[in-house]
Amino acid sequence: MAQTSAAAPFERSGINLPKIRHVRATVVRGGGGDYHDQAGGHWIDDHVSTPMAKYPEYRASRQSFGLNVLGTLVVEVEADDGTIGFGVTTGGDPAAWIVERHLARFLEGAAVTDYERIWDQMYLGSIFYGRKGLVVNAISGVDLAVWDLLGRLRGEPVYHLLGGAVRDEQPFYATGARPDLAKGMGFIGGKLPLHHGPAEREEGLNANIALLADMRAKVGDDFWLMYDCWMSLDLNYATRLALKAAPYGLKWIEEALLPDDYWGYADLRRAVPPGMMVTTGEHESTRWGFRMLLEMGCADIIQPDVGWCGGITELLKISALADARGVLVVPHASSVYSYHFVITRHNSPFAEFLMMAPKADEVVPMLNPLLLDEPLPVNGRLKVPDRPGFGVRLNPACERLRPYTH
Repeated sequence: MAQTSAAAPFERSGINLPKIRHVRATVVRGGGGDYHDQAGGHWIDDHVSTPMAKYPEYRASRQSFGLNVLGTLVVEVEADDGTIGFGVTTGGDPAAWIVERHLARFLEGAAVTDYERIWDQMYLGSIFYGRKGLVVNAISGVDLAVWDLLGRLRGEPVYHLLGGAVRDEQPFYATGARPDLAKGMGFIGGKLPLHHGPAEREEGLNANIALLADMRAKVGDDFWLMYDCWMSLDLNYATRLALKAAPYGLKWIEEALLPDDYWGYADLRRAVPPGMMVTTGEHESTRWGFRMLLEMGCADIIQPDVGWCGGITELLKISALADARGVLVVPHASSVYSYHFVITRHNSPFAEFLMMAPKADEVVPMLNPLLLDEPLPVNGRLKVPDRPGFGVRLNPACERLRPYTH
């Protein structure tokens, strides 16, 4: 039997999809995909507990130890007919170098429908220095650009290419400093950044619980409250925090431990009070990393970031692994890139919205000022637009957008 390509249905109907002609990388400073790169006074950088907080000089600000040094990576993939798809993630100049000097060879001349082969070649071709982190960020940005290009060429939104919506609207919880305000905006819950880690001892632990208690009093009993611990705790502290938080209805404790401590996460999940969930995965990569989390029983919800875990192509595999084990997939905030995925999956019943207003007091675009047409939830819900690709545009007036130079 003769083999047919993925583009065969389009060829039969007289529609020939062009091949990929060129790949280029761009770097942006000040917001965009690197959303930690904010001006002073932003809640996202206000004494948030981190693994570096054991050093007093790096405790008050995450920017102090360089969280914002990389900047945003924009990958553009251009087809023979001039159509351009793009993807946004973090990685800055190092990731841009990887895209243009290494990964581009696996795309240029390839069919845009060959995203599986492109992904496999990028991953295997970089495995000698990659596997996780910056390299997979770069792979993710390329993969998102390929999916955006495929949607634009077919005239369809990416979520159609992923199987179509399984619900009319997507409900959101809000991550930010003011869950009480988020409730008034219609969100189903609010996730607080943890401010104090083990280095601040009992005084810090008590301050964390006091903030949770205050928020519970403000939002009432039925509104979700969660704590994002950003890899900053040890097992003992995380267990004590969970036990002390139980009377205030903490729904889950997120990313409490270092991402490679699978054994600690398994122990923590066994130790938390009944009804409280353990979640993680924001800084995990690829199906193999998530397989470890799933097989070791580390989490009730996994939270891959589509811009860091390997892109849409890899997120589909991660989600299938979780679905087979009855584990929910709630991607880490990544704007339209996660919206198009979540709306197509039954095991992703809600999504995260990152409150990027400095005081978390209004709903603003997450990737501002880089993207135009970025959809926003209204009353905590969003219907994904039917525009081709991911449905957004790069802002031509963004002065921080500059070509990467080798």
